[in-house]
Amino acid sequence: MYQELLRRAEANEPVRVGLVGAGKFGAMFLSQVPSTPGLRVSAIADLDPDRARRACRDVGWSDALAADTAFTDDAAALIRRADVDVVVEATGDPAAGIAHARAAAAAGAHVVMVNVEADVLAGPLLAAEAAEAGIVYSMAYGDQPALTCEMVEWARCCGFDVVAAGKGTKYLPAYHASTPDTVWDHYGLSAEEAAAAGMNARMFNSFLDGTKSAIEMAAIANATGLAPPPEGLGFPPCGMDDLAHVLRPRSDGGLLHHKGQVEVVSSLERDGRPVARDLRWGVYVVVEAPNAYSAACFRQYGMNTDASGRYSAMYKPFHLIGMELNVSILSAALLGRATGAARRFEGDAVATAKRDLAAGERLDGEGGRTVYGTLLPAGTSLERAALPIGLAHDAVLLRAIEAGEIVSWSDVDMDERSEAVQARRKMEARFGARGEVS
Repeated sequence: MYQELLRRAEANEPVRVGLVGAGKFGAMFLSQVPSTPGLRVSAIADLDPDRARRACRDVGWSDALAADTAFTDDAAALIRRADVDVVVEATGDPAAGIAHARAAAAAGAHVVMVNVEADVLAGPLLAAEAAEAGIVYSMAYGDQPALTCEMVEWARCCGFDVVAAGKGTKYLPAYHASTPDTVWDHYGLSAEEAAAAGMNARMFNSFLDGTKSAIEMAAIANATGLAPPPEGLGFPPCGMDDLAHVLRPRSDGGLLHHKGQVEVVSSLERDGRPVARDLRWGVYVVVEAPNAYSAACFRQYGMNTDASGRYSAMYKPFHLIGMELNVSILSAALLGRATGAARRFEGDAVATAKRDLAAGERLDGEGGRTVYGTLLPAGTSLERAALPIGLAHDAVLLRAIEAGEIVSWSDVDMDERSEAVQARRKMEARFGARGEVS
């Protein structure tokens, strides 16, 4: 890709990008643009175009580079521009993400979906619609789901059985009750320090309360076919050296419900002590040797294995989020390939009460004060008519919900006419029987 990028730069035929959403992820991507030959940001759409201009200035853009970029608050107009080859959807709003992905398909522009919330809400449908339109619909490289999918792809192409895959995070059971009012205490920051760093309280609370983990593991499950554990994520404490020991089936002494599942490991022991060599910022895949010879090679080449030598793990200890996004953009534009994409409906992230909720209360969605996301197998979610976390913002409760209870569709007053709801219903109808994107 890099040689082709250099050729594009020499010929003055850059890959042209339209960015929708200039928050933290978008800003991290923008920081790499000045040092990437053959890549041009044609336009940036944000609810506050001045904020987008400030973001460009703050990450080191020259006045000349900014002058060559259009700034707007009209995402639809950006997507229709003739000088946009790839649309990067980085709003974090599920409804907006669905609308923007469909608009890009209609305009013939590839889509890099940073918005994992939208992907988990209706990703298999969006990927299918994109394929039908002849465009690439892709996960965002740099985010943990795409990096995990890459490791799963590596393992399978090498002939290994994938036993488990996922990421690390900072987790304690009490974090499920965290709110935007308490979140910075858990990060060791003051609200003022977080604001000065441009950190969004709701987004960082989603990282902490388990919602983002549920969303990202659902995305990985839908892209790879790895199944969620039936009882939800366990968040076992586990460091890099112990992945193969902890993340093997229970029948072999590990903690997995079954082979071939997604799981998140915690960087904290349940009593709050730090895990040795934690994987808080990274991703992993646990593999099983297909034969005795392969198992012997694990040992000979210094792999970390369980006591049997059959299970081993590969991991990447860090991810650079938006600073790695170019890989997805260039893969779509130059190779016509996604860096991971939903293929089936395998996992779902559903709304669960953080506290006792009263009838008439308005849910505030991801990272808020009322609900957090729980990972469920898609079949279980459909059987229980569980409300996707992506539709839990501004929904009014019709009955009281106890803390820890999963909210169902019938528990809320939902506008069935909205595009997001209709897309979700269409996705369930098309992929509920685990239909696969061709």
